[in-house]
Amino acid sequence: SMKYPSITVLFFLLSSITAPVYAETDYVIEPLAEGLNFPWSVEFLDNGDLIVAELGGAIRHVDNNGKVSEPISGTPIVYRAGQGGLFDVLRHPNFSENNQIYLSYASGNEEANATTVAKATWNQTGLTNLEVIFEATPSKYAALHYGGRLAWLPDNTLLLTTGDGFDFREGAQDRSTHFGKTIRMNENGEPAKDNPFSEYPFVYSYGHRNPQGLAVSSDGTIYQHEHGPQGGDEINIIAPGKNYGWPIITYGLDYNGAYVSPFTEMEGMTQPLHVWTPSIAPSGLAIYEGDLFPEWKGDLFVGDLNNQHVKRLTLQQNAAVAITEEAIFTEVNARVRDVRVSPKGEIYLITDGENGVIFRVSPR
Repeated sequence: SMKYPSITVLFFLLSSITAPVYAETDYVIEPLAEGLNFPWSVEFLDNGDLIVAELGGAIRHVDNNGKVSEPISGTPIVYRAGQGGLFDVLRHPNFSENNQIYLSYASGNEEANATTVAKATWNQTGLTNLEVIFEATPSKYAALHYGGRLAWLPDNTLLLTTGDGFDFREGAQDRSTHFGKTIRMNENGEPAKDNPFSEYPFVYSYGHRNPQGLAVSSDGTIYQHEHGPQGGDEINIIAPGKNYGWPIITYGLDYNGAYVSPFTEMEGMTQPLHVWTPSIAPSGLAIYEGDLFPEWKGDLFVGDLNNQHVKRLTLQQNAAVAITEEAIFTEVNARVRDVRVSPKGEIYLITDGENGVIFRVSPR
């Protein structure tokens, strides 16, 4: 039995500043499944069931009624330490024909570990044909800052975010490493042919810290967010070949209060779309393009680990920098680890921790 009652929230949006007319977004948020162990991401099957990845390395099937399977077989060996573990699960664009899924995770050991991508054939009881297709180089020792989010572009190339490894932050500016990068590859793990740097064939963008949010709109716009140190969490629009500045420019301070850098901007480096100072610890990122909540079309939803809710960001289309932001789904009242939009247009929220819960948000 569920510990969480179904909660309804009436949500008012000011639709126009001049005339006080209110548009109402009336939603129901209800727990679908609970008792998950540090769930990190969720993917949707054609019948409405879910694939859930847990940080410890387990993959579970969750049916429409919230029944959670035992861990399925055939999963990769995951390095679970610090921030390392199993991160993302993503279906192939032609999943309905080929049943391929992609996983991102930390592999290796305490001396040498790396953000890794594997593909496999899905069925409900186990994975088969598991094949590692990409491993970030060089490996590192610290179990920190892996990035680890996956997303497809409209041309069926695959994006992976990688973190700076914490102790290796200068590597975010070094295009010969995979620290602090957006990596772009084809479905078999080879570099995408038209990537911006011929001599660094996997690198799509660089100068990132620890990007754990990634979403691609239907028109191919890439939104990514990354954790700053103290303050300076960023949302960026990713463009090929661009340098996003870490650690040369940042809006955050180091954890001891020292400057990482005195600069917030510099010639040739791209400014963020949006910055959070103090940090919210952003996690999970979805762009809403469904039909169930038409007034949210084009909005971004970001998990806010620190404040235990979700941020809804409205982008003013005529000015890329004008963003309005509000707290939503506060009734979850737990660390939101991932936010996803289902094919039907519902919003799914996953909470962090040893008793992680999957919530489904639908119209009243």
